[in-house]
Amino acid sequence: MSKNSNRKKTTDDCYTPPIVYDAVAEWVANEYHLDKNAFVRPFKPGGDYESENYSGKIVVDNPPFSILAAIVDFYLFYGVKFFLFAPTLTSLVTLSDRCTSLPIGVDITYENGAIIHTSFVTNLEPFKIRMRTAPTLYAAVAEANCKNRAETTKQMPKYVYPPELITSAQLYTYNKYGIDFVIPRGECVRVGKLDAQKPLGKEIFGGGLLLNERLTAEREKAEREKAEVFELSERERYILTNLNTASKE
Repeated sequence: MSKNSNRKKTTDDCYTPPIVYDAVAEWVANEYHLDKNAFVRPFKPGGDYESENYSGKIVVDNPPFSILAAIVDFYLFYGVKFFLFAPTLTSLVTLSDRCTSLPIGVDITYENGAIIHTSFVTNLEPFKIRMRTAPTLYAAVAEANCKNRAETTKQMPKYVYPPELITSAQLYTYNKYGIDFVIPRGECVRVGKLDAQKPLGKEIFGGGLLLNERLTAEREKAEREKAEVFELSERERYILTNLNTASKE
C-alpha cells in the first residue's frame, strides 16, 4: 500500500475506555461474523495510520475526529475495511455519502474526561445502505459506558479545598447564577498543588489560584449567592428559641 506524504499524520490518543471498546468490538465481530483477531487499532500515541499494514485487517477504532473525513477517504481509496467511532452531529450526514452511518447517539465518557455524543461509520455494510439504526449496538455501548462511569466515579477522590483556593471548575458555575467575579493578576497566585497534598502525591486537577483576603471574602459571598438558602420563618425561630431555653434549664 502506497503512502501519500501530503496527508495529515496523527499521534492523537484515542482515549477510549477499554470496556467501551470491547463492547463495540464484540458487537462488530458478532454482527458481521468477523474474527476479532483481525481487528487493528492504528490510532495510538505515536502512530501513523497511513503506514499501518492493513493486509487482512479490519480497523475498529476511535480516530481523531478532526481528520475523520480524510481518514475515511484514505480507507475507501485503498479498500481498507473499517468500523470507526464518529461524532453524532457533525460528521454522519457528510460521511454517509461514501459509507454507512450508524447514528446510535450514546454519550460516551472518554478517558480524558470528555463526554461526546458518539455514533459510528463503516464500510462493512452493503453500500446501498446509507444510514441505519443499531439498537443492540446502542444497548451494548450504553451499558459499557455506564459501567465505566461507575468505576471512574468510585476511583475519583472528592477533595474539599479551602475558600482561599479557587479552580476554573468552581469558578465557571458562577456564570449560571449571573455572578460577576473578577480575579486581578496581582491578587492571586497560581498553584498546582497544596503543601498538604504533596505527601499523598496528589495535585489540583487543572491547577488553581490562591486568592488574597479581599477576593476570598468576595468568593465566600458569591458562594452564598449561588446557594439556594431557605430562611427560617418567625414561627420556626420561635421554636428554636424555646429549644435553646429548655436546653439551658
